[in-house]
Amino acid sequence: MSQKKFIAQLAERKNKTFLAIPDKELATLFVDDLFSLLFLPASLRQQNQYELEKAFESLKSHLSTLVYEVVKDGKAAQTASDDFFAALPGLYNILQKDAQSIFRYDPAAQSPEEVIVAYPGFYAIAIYRFANQLWKQHIKTLPRLFTEYAHSKTGIDIHPGATIGESFFIDHGTGIVIGETTVIGKNVKVYQGVTIGALSMSREKATGKRHPTIEDNVIIYSGATILGGETVIGKNSVIGGNMWLTKSVPRNTIAEHQSGITQATKTEL
Repeated sequence: MSQKKFIAQLAERKNKTFLAIPDKELATLFVDDLFSLLFLPASLRQQNQYELEKAFESLKSHLSTLVYEVVKDGKAAQTASDDFFAALPGLYNILQKDAQSIFRYDPAAQSPEEVIVAYPGFYAIAIYRFANQLWKQHIKTLPRLFTEYAHSKTGIDIHPGATIGESFFIDHGTGIVIGETTVIGKNVKVYQGVTIGALSMSREKATGKRHPTIEDNVIIYSGATILGGETVIGKNSVIGGNMWLTKSVPRNTIAEHQSGITQATKTEL
């Protein structure tokens, strides 16, 4: 195939395939600006209420533009943006509880403010909660751009369709994967390298709930893998590091590998 023919083919595909894909750079700019407005200290001087109101209106317009690229309907895009910002106070309060939870359970944290500014786990949770709100409003693609951006920055991969309760604790975070139909209760703690995923199946069979349910007050230590839509980790349970689970665990259970130390003989040394 000649270069000219290939470029013509590429142009046709890009113009047809990506009509409903928002601008990726504008999407990442929006989530960073929103996170900064909600959580980061004002630079150089304090912002007054009027300046914050202007910033909010600017972000509303920004989001409406992004949503329009998905729905191709100006009124629907504006309604979606208005609905998102109407939900924002509730999201903000839940995220404050998330920050408090990380501060409470991580002895290295000096304050909730440090958690908000410096912890990748909190950033990933925040972007997930923004994306999940749009997902619940039936806006597709754009939430995936949000969470994949957080994934690229933090190493934490949370699908925007997952359901995660308040006071969610992520420690370190790198390598965490949480799938689309995962349901996580309140006050759950997850450490680095944890996968809450689906068992392998064909696309035709990949309907309904494919990912586990994690009930309230569960701790999942690093390297654990929990798979399957019928798998339920019961309330108040502890899942030890490097566990592999495809079956449910009852409430108030400690699941861990049995390990031991064997003294080697001289002939084995």
